[in-house]
Amino acid sequence: MPKANNVVVAQSGGPSPVINNSLRAVVDACRSYSRFGSVYAGYHGIEGVLKEELLDLSAQPPEEIELLRTTPAAGSIGTCRYKMRSREDFDRVVEVLRAHRVGYFFYIGGNDSMDTALQVSRLAHERGLDLVATGVPKTIDNDVGDSGFRLIDHTPGYGSVARYWALAVQCAEEENKGSCPADPVLVIQAMGRKIGFIAAAARLGDPVRQTPLMICLAEAGLCLAELADLISDKLRSEGRAIVVVNEGLNVGEIGVSIDSFGHTQFSASQMTVAQVVTNYVNAAGLPVRGSARCQVPGTDQRTAMVCASTVDLNEAYEVGRKAVEIAAETGNGYMATLLRAPGPEYAVTYDKVPLDAVAGSERKFPPAWISASRLDVTDEFVAYARPLIGENWVNVSKTG
Repeated sequence: MPKANNVVVAQSGGPSPVINNSLRAVVDACRSYSRFGSVYAGYHGIEGVLKEELLDLSAQPPEEIELLRTTPAAGSIGTCRYKMRSREDFDRVVEVLRAHRVGYFFYIGGNDSMDTALQVSRLAHERGLDLVATGVPKTIDNDVGDSGFRLIDHTPGYGSVARYWALAVQCAEEENKGSCPADPVLVIQAMGRKIGFIAAAARLGDPVRQTPLMICLAEAGLCLAELADLISDKLRSEGRAIVVVNEGLNVGEIGVSIDSFGHTQFSASQMTVAQVVTNYVNAAGLPVRGSARCQVPGTDQRTAMVCASTVDLNEAYEVGRKAVEIAAETGNGYMATLLRAPGPEYAVTYDKVPLDAVAGSERKFPPAWISASRLDVTDEFVAYARPLIGENWVNVSKTG
């Protein structure tokens, strides 16, 4: 047990609909252990630690912490996309943690966040600070871990965004069906960079495949010309088409920007993939009357609390509690994880994996889950993802 027993919890990367429920769990769980002192939050992630902007969450009454369950996105304590590179940054973090008698550090985030937690942990120990660093997984992209899903089955945040897309596709079907004489093609762009899990979730809106839905993942490797030809084929056979595309689909130069971790920020690009696809198919000509249209949902994909999955909310909470248990009973250098239990009924177990096993990892969408047509996903993916979106609507009232 570290001599210093105060806690810092922080968040990094893009927020999710359920990120604050993991934060809530960390606060709740720390209160249940006598070994933990004050719980501070780094305001806007590791940047808040660098600036010594620490929020005293222990001073908040329990009813305020309870409201975090349905507080959307990261507005409570903020997040950041700051990559620590210089020795001065790491030295400053250790200095701040030491000054506030911090012995426990919880970092909520994705693969890059786990790398930051690992580096902070190593440097603290080099500097003689007895620090227990623990990761709490979060990313809507579902790209943390390994291709075999042995390190983590899915990341908190993904189930809610998948539910958003299941509902969005059902609405898009009504739009497209009603307006198809003039607008036979609707192109919709999904977040997720070049990882296809979010776009694939569109299939959950029509698991029995009754709508003219086409899902084009970046991993499928289709070029613009091939995609346009396949859209035309769909128009000839069904008269209309709903086309969901990965924001990272390779359509040529779109004027992208890069964040501090080297990731492409497609939502900050000069052009969107959906617009490029729409322009291309309109220029090529449709075999039916009318034009293609596009829409690009933005950060509402990860802030629409009304669309959150209750399954996801509960798992985000439990994985946060597990992180505190790991820190208290096992020690330094782990990320809390959730694994799917065997059997026909969906259930998960909570465990731990070494931070260095997940730090900087990037799980791709499994090729086996892409259909032979390269414009859909398989039933195996549906079986994997369907339980994550749940059945119930979240209650966002104060007493919910």
